[in-house]
Amino acid sequence: MGNQPGLRERKKQMTREAIASAAFDLFVEHGFDSVTVAAVARRATVSEATVFNYFPTKEDLVFGRLEEFEAALVEAVRARAPGRPVLAAIGDLLMGSRGLLGSAQPEAHAKLVAVSRIIAASPALLARERQVYDRYTRALAAVIAEQRGVKPDDVESWVVANAVIGVHRALVEFVRRSVLAGRAGPGLTRATRAQAKRALAVLGGGLAEYAAGGRRRRVPELIE
Repeated sequence: MGNQPGLRERKKQMTREAIASAAFDLFVEHGFDSVTVAAVARRATVSEATVFNYFPTKEDLVFGRLEEFEAALVEAVRARAPGRPVLAAIGDLLMGSRGLLGSAQPEAHAKLVAVSRIIAASPALLARERQVYDRYTRALAAVIAEQRGVKPDDVESWVVANAVIGVHRALVEFVRRSVLAGRAGPGLTRATRAQAKRALAVLGGGLAEYAAGGRRRRVPELIE
């Protein structure tokens, strides 16, 4: 019982979810750029100040949960077993079944499609997404440098962090393009994980010999 949230915390969570749900519905109906925070507040029956208490910016209404992924990313590196490579720990996180992609429920796929359309259609959200990736990179570079016992501005740590976040960005874009093209289901999940494995393998093997002469080997169709 001691671990259960109190009444105040439950009410705050309910309010946050109500605001996020109202915002999502409005963004689906009208697009992100056409919806005001005032409209979200009216739909959620709260004040604008309350919306900003839970979501500091309008973009956070879409990206508000990305802090959870950032925390998981840092924790995956920080808490990995002794001797376990950073790339292996990140790979476990990226190819796990968390999030909408890992769910087989039709409503989860419908939400994934809707979110993909909302973001793809909004220059403001695409710009904010790039800022989020930059923040991920800074956080990951910091923990890598810390564990290596080097200064935070160590170039090698930043190169590793940028490469890893690059894989994540590419996978997000792959999923977004796929769902907007009508692809879905277990086939997309398998395809995304296959893409992740190949990308991580490139990083794990190094780039010195990548595409050094000859033709790239043929890869079978990944989406059923």
